[in-house]
Amino acid sequence: MTAARAFVGAIAAVAAAAAWGQESVSFTPPEVALILRHGPWPQPAPRDPSNRVSGNPAAIALGQRLFFDARLSANGAVACATCHAPAKAWTDGRRQAAGLASLDRNAPSILDAGRLRWFSWDGGTDSLWAQALRAMLDPREMGAGAPLVAKVVRSDPALECRYRVAFGGSQPDDERLLVDAAKAIAAFVETRTSGRAPFDEFRDALTRGDREAAARYPLAAQRGLQLFVGKGNCSVCHFGASFTNGEFHDVGVPFMLAPGRVDAGRHGGIKRLLADPYNLLGKYSDDQSRASATKTRHVELQHANFGQFKTPSLRNVVLTAPYMHDGRLATLRDVVRHYSELDLERLHTHGEQLLRPLKLSDRESDDLIAFLESLTDPRATAVPEAPRPVAGCKP
Repeated sequence: MTAARAFVGAIAAVAAAAAWGQESVSFTPPEVALILRHGPWPQPAPRDPSNRVSGNPAAIALGQRLFFDARLSANGAVACATCHAPAKAWTDGRRQAAGLASLDRNAPSILDAGRLRWFSWDGGTDSLWAQALRAMLDPREMGAGAPLVAKVVRSDPALECRYRVAFGGSQPDDERLLVDAAKAIAAFVETRTSGRAPFDEFRDALTRGDREAAARYPLAAQRGLQLFVGKGNCSVCHFGASFTNGEFHDVGVPFMLAPGRVDAGRHGGIKRLLADPYNLLGKYSDDQSRASATKTRHVELQHANFGQFKTPSLRNVVLTAPYMHDGRLATLRDVVRHYSELDLERLHTHGEQLLRPLKLSDRESDDLIAFLESLTDPRATAVPEAPRPVAGCKP
């Protein structure tokens, strides 16, 4: 179906909505156009040109093993999965993450991380494998180093065999092996993607003009969706099929950590990114064209970046409490209240003029939460199957 035909079908559905009574909200044509931009879903699996094993089955299997391996931490007790647990939608349920020490920020879910442009709340890394490296090397997170990671891989026959299959038979130095381990982990994380949610069924029903299928979407969720694309103006930042524009904003959340200590957000992230020897401008990128590094080459540090944090995806948001970069809001109702009662005095960035207190009624708040709940993939908390066998390697 062409985009034009899809749009005509959606408008036909809207025109019929008045006759559906309580089965459907009557969306205007501009609202339908905004709704259709949040799909289709799922979308094609991403591939990272800076990671030569992106999409490689052997590397994915190796990366899965490494993701759950606590031996890659300085105390042998912290793995990537410590902060990104499958049963908790690949986060940890804590206000602020804790590895070898307590951190200042909430652990985001890794679901759909392969689709991101920047990584971490501050965008301090520009590739998924560099983000894995950052976690392994940070003394507060896993506190590992190249010698430790190389020792773990080389001393474990199953890991060493899987490494050789994924990356070839050469004998890399410790740092190269560290980077390769991070690239294998990234290849695995790329496979952690969200499936379809009730919203996707409704969105596609609108596209087809399918009255019966659209009527199965809860009325409260429909009203919440209308708020989301209309009065709330939420879709400006929570844009597209992933429900995020992938950029950084000041949403009125304080950035003071303690007296005399602040979280600079994107401002600090850009500084870290440009100083990172593992960024896409460095020697470890596998993108010979360097096209993927364009974003890094042209990133510009501005005062307005101070206190800005990345817009998270809203897919599976009901499963990933608590919320905001520091986990200060415990529930979705708290988040809705934050935007309903927004204190404009806390917006220090002049460019964030899109935000206004929504002043939602209790019913409107309930409806918006019902819509957000409808973005949940029923399998988002499923534990992955065991890594696939690799020919010639022990399980």
